[in-house]
Amino acid sequence: MFEVPNLADYNIMATLPVMVLALSTCILLLVDLFIPTERKHLTALLAAIALGVTLVLAVLPLFDLVEYGDGPLAFEGTFVADEFSNMVNAAVLITALLGVMVAPNYLERSALQRGEYYSLLLLTTVGVMFMGAAGDLVVVFISLELLSIPLYILSGFRRGSAASEESAMKYFLLGAFSSSFLVYGIALIYGATGTTNLQAIWQTIDALAGQETSARYLLMAGGSMVLVGLGFKVAAVPFHMWTPDVYQGAPTSVVAYMSVAAKIGGFAGLLRVLVAGMPNFVLDGAEVAAWQDTVWILAALTMILGNIIAIVQSDLKRLLAYSSIAHAGYILIALAAGGRAGYGDDAARAALIYLMAYVFTNFGAFAVVIAVEGNDPTHTGLGRVRGLGKTHPMLALAMTVFMLSLVGIPLTAGFIGKWFVFQVAVAAGLTPLAIIGVITSLISAFYYLRVVWLMYFEEGEGEASMPRTLAWAIGISALGTLLFGVLPYLLSDMAREVSLAFGGG
Repeated sequence: MFEVPNLADYNIMATLPVMVLALSTCILLLVDLFIPTERKHLTALLAAIALGVTLVLAVLPLFDLVEYGDGPLAFEGTFVADEFSNMVNAAVLITALLGVMVAPNYLERSALQRGEYYSLLLLTTVGVMFMGAAGDLVVVFISLELLSIPLYILSGFRRGSAASEESAMKYFLLGAFSSSFLVYGIALIYGATGTTNLQAIWQTIDALAGQETSARYLLMAGGSMVLVGLGFKVAAVPFHMWTPDVYQGAPTSVVAYMSVAAKIGGFAGLLRVLVAGMPNFVLDGAEVAAWQDTVWILAALTMILGNIIAIVQSDLKRLLAYSSIAHAGYILIALAAGGRAGYGDDAARAALIYLMAYVFTNFGAFAVVIAVEGNDPTHTGLGRVRGLGKTHPMLALAMTVFMLSLVGIPLTAGFIGKWFVFQVAVAAGLTPLAIIGVITSLISAFYYLRVVWLMYFEEGEGEASMPRTLAWAIGISALGTLLFGVLPYLLSDMAREVSLAFGGG
């Protein structure tokens, strides 16, 4: 007889942080109806309070100060509240808080003061949090849609702007196309294993090891399609086509948040599906997962193409778009390392450390773009930073920190992220891929340091608008970039207990 689970079986308390934010978002949607247009900063304040409370709730279990619920599993194993999800939550909530900080002034000067902006941003954050805790392929799909659909809307938030509307349409069409790949991939994996639960998939694959069955071909096709669907979200080559146009056309405050949050969600999903659910899917005689070579190639192509094309960019937003593509390649190195038995947990830790460092570095760079573009969203050419070192020395100093961190210079968070990624790659036998990563990092120094050169050694007006909340966001980003670079154990300690592989490792 079918047994209906009771409330205790769902272990709802384990989902407390994400449920608090989801409920707060629903309340914010209603409250915003009663806030007049000229006082939408109150909506931003309420959104920041909701994010702050959720961040506290998410950070407490990260440092073993509290444990919610009875164990990590909730909703019949479809939700996993473990150390991995805790760190994903911390990263995306910090990103969202910074996103709310830079938004009010930007929306005001762009005549976009609409309170739904903050609700959409919070909905995307909820989607990323669910993705990080996904224990089932169905949850992966639902989470992807929850984090993506608000971003499609936010990309076209500047109504009346052809560039913004075009970016939203491109993002939506390609996003819907990639989602179809993900759904079909999930269906094929279900057909091969008879389940969508990630732990059950791992167990089934383990039982099928060495057997010549049609399931292996379904798994191969299904895993490939899931990689395509989530590869689009992280802007991996060749699924990156949308990135430069969307980044240039969308409101910069949206791009600053999207460039980080989407990557956190996409890589959380990839790590859950491939490193947790399918690390033991190997072909005859192979020592590594069947998907490792594909990820290896994607990582190499993403790093090479992203860094080389960034060299010729003359627009700050497009330069940072191709930079974002390149950094997806570095994180893919960690994902590839997770394909070797015994390295799944190390790979997950390296990827999370990189993403946490990326939060402060990349968001800070886009926050500076918000400052220099002024009231005209099309004024994002490299010439906008020319002479900034003389006219706004502190802003130029912060941008220098971000550029050096994106290169991977020591004493910055970017260096620590790359150190852990390259380290796990070498340990997992992917030394050639790590070498490609080092070489492309050297190539990237050209276009990152060109920004620094323009700020300090070129003559120009270097105009910038620095409202208080934007200045705070840039300062916090710079502080985080330097703090994690000088004290790397802060990151390594946070990720120390992360365990993703069901079979250990």
